[in-house]
Amino acid sequence: MVSQTPIDRLYEESSSVIEALGRDEPSLAVAAGDNFRKVLVLAAASYFEHRVSTCVLDFVRERANGNSLIVGFVMNKAISRQYHTWFKWDETNANHFFGLFGVPFKQMMVERIKASDDLRVSICAFLEVGNERNKLVHQDFASFALEKTLEEIYALYRKSLLFVDGLGTHLRDCEQLPA
Repeated sequence: MVSQTPIDRLYEESSSVIEALGRDEPSLAVAAGDNFRKVLVLAAASYFEHRVSTCVLDFVRERANGNSLIVGFVMNKAISRQYHTWFKWDETNANHFFGLFGVPFKQMMVERIKASDDLRVSICAFLEVGNERNKLVHQDFASFALEKTLEEIYALYRKSLLFVDGLGTHLRDCEQLPA
């Protein structure tokens, strides 16, 4: 059984509130749904930022053998307040991100994506969540008309997990490739 994340709980709670309101207060159900959709996008994007940043920092910490100077430098110069520069959110691939780790990693990931439709779909979903987040926060959150349903947003989140959950393995696998 897959463990439940905070995003899973948020989706379930939001769905339950909308359903309950829909029985007696349909107009409130619509308003709540509009807000819950926005919150779910922000929550999923924030969750991914935390998971991906932590994955990269853990990888660096391992490879630096815990050297606090290296870890501190990477944290301060490459991770802190930099996450949203790692990706080209309006694209359908993460090649920019992969390239930040060098040509071998980018080439390995391009090959893995060619071999796996599921991984390609996962990366596209991940980027779509990030792009929707950017639209929300940069285009007047309160009046922004988010076109996706709660279910569509949650589906994007679930699809994204293959990429997010596998990133650490991909990084470590690249080190095993012949030079």
